[in-house]
Amino acid sequence: MIENGYWRRSAALIALATGLVAASGASAQTANDAQAADDVVVTGTRIRRPDLTSNSPLTSVNAQELTLQGTNNIENALNRLPQFTADANENVSNGSNGTAQVNLRNLGSNRVLTLVNGQRLLPTQAMDLNFIPSAIVERVDIVTGGASAVYGSDALSGVVNFILRDKLDGFRLDAQTSIADHTNDNGFLRGIVSGRGYQTAPSHVFDGGKQDINASFGKTMLDGRLNITVYGGYRRTDPVLQSTRDVSACALNSASTTFTCGGSSNTPFGTFTPLGGPLAGQKLTNSRDGSKTWVPYDSTYTYNYAPLNYFQRSDDRYNAGAFMHLELSKAAEIYGSYMYMDDRSFSQVAPSALWFGQTYAVTCNNPLMSASQQQSLCGAAAGTAATQNTLIGYRLGGSGTLPRRDDLQHRYYRSMVGVRGDIGHGFNYDVSVLRSSAHYDEQYLNDVNVTKAQKALLAVPDGKGGAVCQSVLNGTDSACTPINVFQAGGLTGQQAQYLYAPTRTWGRYALNVISGSITGDLGTFGITSPWAKDGVSIVLGGEHRRETLYFTGDEVAKQAGTQDSDGIIAVNEGFGEIEVPIAQDSAIGKALTLNGGFRYSAYKNDQRSTGYSSKFNAFTYKGELSWQVVDPVRLRASFNHAIRAPNISELFSNLSLGNVNAVDPCAGAKPTASLSACQLTGVTAAQYNSHLVIECPSDQCTGQSGGNRNLKPESADTYTAGIVLAPRGGRNLSVSIDYFNIKVKDYIGSIDPNTIISQCFSTGSPYYCGLFRRDPLTGSIFGTGYVVSTTLNTGYLKTSGLDIAANAMIPLGRLGRLYGDFIGTYLFQQATQPLPGGDSYDCKGLFGYACGQPTPVWRHNVRVTWKPDQKTSLSFNWRYIGPTSNSATSSNSYLTGPADPIDARLPAYSYFDLTGAVEVNRNLTLRIGANNLLDKSPPALASGVLNLFGNGNTYPGVYDVLGRRIFVGATVKF
Repeated sequence: MIENGYWRRSAALIALATGLVAASGASAQTANDAQAADDVVVTGTRIRRPDLTSNSPLTSVNAQELTLQGTNNIENALNRLPQFTADANENVSNGSNGTAQVNLRNLGSNRVLTLVNGQRLLPTQAMDLNFIPSAIVERVDIVTGGASAVYGSDALSGVVNFILRDKLDGFRLDAQTSIADHTNDNGFLRGIVSGRGYQTAPSHVFDGGKQDINASFGKTMLDGRLNITVYGGYRRTDPVLQSTRDVSACALNSASTTFTCGGSSNTPFGTFTPLGGPLAGQKLTNSRDGSKTWVPYDSTYTYNYAPLNYFQRSDDRYNAGAFMHLELSKAAEIYGSYMYMDDRSFSQVAPSALWFGQTYAVTCNNPLMSASQQQSLCGAAAGTAATQNTLIGYRLGGSGTLPRRDDLQHRYYRSMVGVRGDIGHGFNYDVSVLRSSAHYDEQYLNDVNVTKAQKALLAVPDGKGGAVCQSVLNGTDSACTPINVFQAGGLTGQQAQYLYAPTRTWGRYALNVISGSITGDLGTFGITSPWAKDGVSIVLGGEHRRETLYFTGDEVAKQAGTQDSDGIIAVNEGFGEIEVPIAQDSAIGKALTLNGGFRYSAYKNDQRSTGYSSKFNAFTYKGELSWQVVDPVRLRASFNHAIRAPNISELFSNLSLGNVNAVDPCAGAKPTASLSACQLTGVTAAQYNSHLVIECPSDQCTGQSGGNRNLKPESADTYTAGIVLAPRGGRNLSVSIDYFNIKVKDYIGSIDPNTIISQCFSTGSPYYCGLFRRDPLTGSIFGTGYVVSTTLNTGYLKTSGLDIAANAMIPLGRLGRLYGDFIGTYLFQQATQPLPGGDSYDCKGLFGYACGQPTPVWRHNVRVTWKPDQKTSLSFNWRYIGPTSNSATSSNSYLTGPADPIDARLPAYSYFDLTGAVEVNRNLTLRIGANNLLDKSPPALASGVLNLFGNGNTYPGVYDVLGRRIFVGATVKF
């Protein structure tokens, strides 16, 4: 619900500003006022000038490029640019929150500020690019480098600014459909899958359909002074299973120079390790013949969890909105917008299980066990009402069991109203109020409830030859159904239905912004450099922002560990900017211009549930230089000192446990670490010598995460320097080369559990080894054991490199024109220092556990478009991703580790796209195209190498995982 008091105060402010400037500006119609209508505002500055250009590296993706790419997902279009590293997207299922984000310069999606028409898009922790209606995007500006002095917190790596077509005059309809077309012909992988006895992927598939339709309508009225534009759209994405692709048909393990089909030890055969009795510490499983007999467990019993996992999530998105511009006078234009989105996405993974690592008590007279099983489990207590603690893993794979599904729904609302205008003497003002909110609702379905599973295992004879739960007899749970995990496939769908307990969590996020600024040309008062004709320009303003968060869950979710979380961050800011033309048309060149800016921020953090409150202040600033040496040559450089304040979750989220990809060197029959090293992490000599430390199932160990009230802001110093070459004004050719260097200090994060493990066992550091919390019974670091990985201010992140861009137009006479666009990034450094004062590691050219997704040294896009006439175009695009190596092959102590040759390197990848378009008449344009024209399959890796954004044995945000995508679209306008 909208906070009425907030809006009343904001409306009063705008009404006051409107009345004052309308009265003062009614007669102020000067030459300077007329020129103001043509002023340009560039992303990265608030200065207004007719001839303004960017002093920072700026990349723009226009609507034509989005159309040529044939993508209906904004994040997919941006992730193709070499400046971006893919974050969460539609091809990540397990662990996804259903949102789409971007990661600029591989510094994290939380360190790039996302704007719409120069204003903040959504609450920081609810960012979702699905909210952007792609059909009305005019262009996307990407600015590299800190921009906190201009926009405030979060702009460390840069800014992504979506410029929308918010003043239409007419009707426009955009529709597109696409489908993935892939041939599964990887004989190597198909042989591995079939050799394990698993089903191979179909030889050819057409799937993964996407449909997108958007309509927009605008009308200009009152002699051009009023424009109202409305839009609405629907997008549908069909799910794709991992069973449909060679690369993902089974969970791959590496074995020197080849792969094997691995999987999970949570199998339909069951996995049992008694913690007492005759077979204490032994890993057992049910016999394959279906009898109630335990045999030693080995890797041939593993479960292939991959086929039912989604390789592309299903998604339905509805969005709608409206924009309004009303010019009361030159001194007062009222503008506003309302934007809405409802997005619902489903992810799916393999059926749930009683997860191995959880300790269950089993009754020694459980009638679902055979006499031999009772004897093996309990020894002399067999057949009695005694219980034995046992580690049990059992996959719900029988008839009637269902895959786990995550129902993720997001509803976003964004309202904005403002007034701006000319107040004479070269000055303009802009006052606005913005409120955006996000409603997040997640329901996790078909998952085993541990409490119910425990009740179902405490079964006793019912006196009729069957079994009954103790909880039924004592009246604590009359619905309890005993479960048969004591033979392969013995757990039925009816038994599974009792175990299922849907969990629901939801959150509410809100952002309120009141902002006002005055821009002016001091040249009207004679404040001009003696060597320049243009005057000094200034901006002065203030801003108030307030973010709130509340997150909770139902009782089942809370029993599973979900805890309520809340918080408020409020900030009051004052900012300023100045641009000084030092010299123009002088002996030192065409133009030399300096730009500077500052922002002072006063923060207050509150948590109502605990009464906690804290305050801090921050100061950010920037300096920029632009030197137009001659018309074709411009040099530019900038320095920015930026901050990112900790968000609400980083400050106040409660402690929770979750899965992390890791390997425990102390676990298994043959530990790779020594007894003395393992003892530093909490393993006892008895556990080590008896090989009782259980391996993390499927390399899924447990990590503890949570907030930290004592966090301080991150700070970043960013440097850029570049040259722009534009012969003949850039009409036929323009080239830019820009160097960037960004260092984020005290970055907020957690120490990766793999770093903790590797540093503990390579150095014996008490700090790292002290972060282990091993299960007291099993010594494991999964289940109730874990590695502490909570939020803290750590060391630094640093990246540097070169951006190279070029645009060209070649006249072909009667054959039309040829257009070329090139953009590439060469990476010098991608470094991380996990702890202040400690060693660092560089992920340039690497991928893997610590480095995450591939970070190639070189990436580029080249597009060549032929336009034989004004109505027809044929466009070819080449996307290049450089080779990378497994970080485990590095000699750096943070990165080095075991790596099989088959996982040691990812080759360079080239994708080719082709799009054709024809304007049938002035009202209709048709287009058809194919991305990944040659249907190139993604590289395969062992599943244990992948990080958070890996899926299906590959990196779906980096590579085209579904193969060739064919799209057909149409635009109707009148």
